[in-house]
Amino acid sequence: MAEIKDPENTVIIELKDGAVVIELLADVAPKHTERMKELARAGKYDGVVFHRVIDGFMAQTGDVEHGNADSDSFSIRRAGTGGSDLPDLPAEFSRLPHDRGTLGAARSMNPNSANSQFFINFKDNHFLNGQYTVYGRVLSGMEFVDKIVRGEPPANPDKMISVKVAADA
Repeated sequence: MAEIKDPENTVIIELKDGAVVIELLADVAPKHTERMKELARAGKYDGVVFHRVIDGFMAQTGDVEHGNADSDSFSIRRAGTGGSDLPDLPAEFSRLPHDRGTLGAARSMNPNSANSQFFINFKDNHFLNGQYTVYGRVLSGMEFVDKIVRGEPPANPDKMISVKVAADA
């Protein structure tokens, strides 16, 4: 596991194959960073599936409204259509590129519609630069991200077992 320099701005996502350590970029996207920590601390990301995983592109997750595989009302068909009960976030675009291992905020066509969903880039996706907020980067565990089951949606989706702020772990 990577050396954690700032535990308050680091999240650990437990996947079936191992832990993914993500450095959150509070200086670049403070609102997105705070939202991820708030939802993680509330346990909202635990059990949420990767509902859109495109080989050679990215893995998307974070629909806390419809994407919890441990919930009785879970439906993979609805996963990806919701967010959280918190208000949408304004875009926090920066000059940071969408490189392999960066965390981006998923949104609708409205740039100010990000809420709880996010994606991890499998490769450099620079065509997304300046259009989606980058607010984190994988420090370790990218090999586990690479093993996430592909599909839109996957027939048997992988899920985030748990998401914790390192300061709380």
